[in-house]
Amino acid sequence: MENNALIEELKTLVQNEDALAVSREINELKTRFDDFVLEEERKDQVAFLEAQEKEEVYEITDFKPLKDEFYAVYNEYKDRRKAVIEAKNAIETENLKLKKSLISRLKEVIEKEENIGLAYNAYKEIHEAWKNVGDIAREKRDEIQHEYSRLLEDFFYNMKIYRELKDHDLKRNSQLKLEVIAQLNAIKNNESIREIEASLKTLQNEWEGIGPVANDDWEDLKAKYWENVRVIYDRINTFYDERRVSLNENLKKKKELLAEAGSLLANYATYESTKMWEEATVKLLALQETWKTIGFGPRKENEEIWQKFRALCDEFFSNKKAFFGTIQDKFVKIAEEKQKVIDQAKALKDSTDWKETADKLVQLQKAWKNTGHAGQKLEQKLWTEFRGACDAFFNARSKHFEAQDKLLETNFLAKQTIVQNIETYKPSADKKQTLTDLREFTNAFNEAGKVPMKQKDAIYNSYKTAIDKLYTDLKLEGAEKEKIMFEARMNTLSSSPDAGRLFSKEKADIRLQIDKLKAEMLQFENNLGFFAKSKGADALKAEVEGKINVSKNKIEALIRKMKMIPNE
Repeated sequence: MENNALIEELKTLVQNEDALAVSREINELKTRFDDFVLEEERKDQVAFLEAQEKEEVYEITDFKPLKDEFYAVYNEYKDRRKAVIEAKNAIETENLKLKKSLISRLKEVIEKEENIGLAYNAYKEIHEAWKNVGDIAREKRDEIQHEYSRLLEDFFYNMKIYRELKDHDLKRNSQLKLEVIAQLNAIKNNESIREIEASLKTLQNEWEGIGPVANDDWEDLKAKYWENVRVIYDRINTFYDERRVSLNENLKKKKELLAEAGSLLANYATYESTKMWEEATVKLLALQETWKTIGFGPRKENEEIWQKFRALCDEFFSNKKAFFGTIQDKFVKIAEEKQKVIDQAKALKDSTDWKETADKLVQLQKAWKNTGHAGQKLEQKLWTEFRGACDAFFNARSKHFEAQDKLLETNFLAKQTIVQNIETYKPSADKKQTLTDLREFTNAFNEAGKVPMKQKDAIYNSYKTAIDKLYTDLKLEGAEKEKIMFEARMNTLSSSPDAGRLFSKEKADIRLQIDKLKAEMLQFENNLGFFAKSKGADALKAEVEGKINVSKNKIEALIRKMKMIPNE
């Protein structure tokens, strides 16, 4: 998961021996972690509220262990970085003392040493020591290096011996400085500003560490050197200027979203229906999605405005929860009324007064519909209990009349003949004619009437098997096949002795499929907000959008099927 990945990435960074080199990356990682935790807390709150709406149990996630784990590593790094900076400052102070001491020694050699050999050996010792001294404070670097470089020039120009060696060193130094200039020119187009800054510091130190060059070469080399350095500094400064502009622009956009959220929250007292709350929720979630697409603002202001925006969102969802709590009380009262209807139905289920009891149960069914919906959690359970009582009576009544209805046997024989005709039917080359014949078989089978209870499933299954085979043999294609086969299936179900229940089940199954597809679409749409703007992310985004379109098409097809189901 992303949270573990961020912690592992932090652990990897803090293992870097150079604590200062990874300082910026760790600070950026901390910001990413804070944003990730804030987003996960938001999604967790949304999921909790959605669970409340569905009457489901949802446990709020505790992010404190995750934060503690991350900040334990981060605070340990901060302490180590502080110690490194303090140690670095101490070292730089000590290095400054060493360099001043070497400058004093070099001055003494230039002013007092008359033995050229000893003077040159002293110079080499001083210069080697100078190169081995580490960094000093930036504000002192130019001054100290300038003084040392001036003394070096004085030393070499004062020395009147070893002309060949001096010329060689001057030419070598010129070559080394040209190489530094070439490297400066090469890093100007580097895409990483951090790498440019690090390389510039290294090359400047290297330039200052190179000895003197011939007077004729010095001015030209110095001009080329500073020309490249100024270009690099201009690019670095431009980068940070543009970044500040971008951060301020992002802050402006977030302030506008905060104002919109504030306006939305200001009107919540006028929301009198679940529809109004849901419409407002959609708008607020859209604002949250837009917020995620906006980059960071200035660090301090970015955190402050996020806390304000989050507080508004929390207040909105808290008020929404309170509103739906009131709605839940209404569901409980409706459930109590329906339980009274169930008790009356149970009292009638064993009655043998077939007509009067049937009329009473029909009236109870109407009363059930007029009572209203008791909510997803209670409605299905209550309906199952109520229908069980009704079915118990009507099934008993059916069995009572089964033995008295001799016509059922005649109907059975008629349906047997129809099934035999279907089984021996030879399809026409004309598909339309064949479909017309199949519909006539279905109409004839339905018009034949009821059959004995013990034989109804068998004759229906025989009819269904025979008619389904003929439809299958038609080898229909594409949308035509789907429409005709579904229509044929509905016609077949209408021939079932339990058609009403089957049609209800068919509708329920389709509704479940639609709800599942809608949930998938919502998940896909939520995922779109997490993709960064890059070529790889664009490809993933296009793939998700394609899946959303496929789901929409499936939902439209299911709705068309729903309309084809008869109302029983």
